[in-house]
Order: sequence, then C-alpha cells, then structure tokens
Amino acid sequence: QVQLVESGGGLVQAGDSLTLSCTASGRSFSTYAMGWFRQAPGKEREIVAAVTRSGGSTYYRNSVKGRFTISRDNARNTVYLQMNSLKLEDTAVYYCAAAAGRYYYAGDYDYWGQGTQVTVSS
Repeated sequence: QVQLVESGGGLVQAGDSLTLSCTASGRSFSTYAMGWFRQAPGKEREIVAAVTRSGGSTYYRNSVKGRFTISRDNARNTVYLQMNSLKLEDTAVYYCAAAAGRYYYAGDYDYWGQGTQVTVSS
C-alpha cells in the first residue's frame, strides 16, 4: 500500500504562483511513476503532469506546458507541482497519484491522494 497526502492548495489570484506537494508513505516511492491530476466541477478528471520513477522524464498536458513544472525528490518521498501564471481555468481539485506501470491515463494509477483545492480568482 502507498498512502499519498497532498498539501499546498489554496486561493490565489490569476497570474500568481502556487506549489503543491504530495508526500508518500508505505512502499518504496521510487518504484512508482507519479502524476498530478485535476478535476473541476462537472468535468472529468484529467492528467496535468507526470514524472517517471527517476525523475528523468516528464509529461504535461498542453494547457499547462511552460507554466507548470513537476518534480520529485525520492529521498523525501515527495512529488511537487510548481504552478506559475495561474489562470481561472486552473481552478480544480488537484490529486496526486502513483503508477506502478504506465502513467498517461487515470486508469494507469494504483494509488490516489485525497486531493487539494486550488481556486484561482480574477
């Protein structure tokens, strides 16, 4: 089992920055690819970014490329999502998740955090 706990969400203004953290406990963190997802009211959960086990490769959805950065610290069992130039449409509940295999789709992920709310206001 892997337990994931997100933190760092909050209310910010458009253009601001925010960093989310997700700390894992349980089985070896470095054996999992990690992803950040988000879900806005009335919308499906969507992948935001993902990072491979070593941190050497990353994936971003087009709408966040150049604004968001995913990174991980395997020594601290933590994955981060640095979000810059936040937009109103980034408002959502953000979830981190751990994948033992592939990591592009929600169905690929084995463990999920409880989510943290990010609200971007004008």
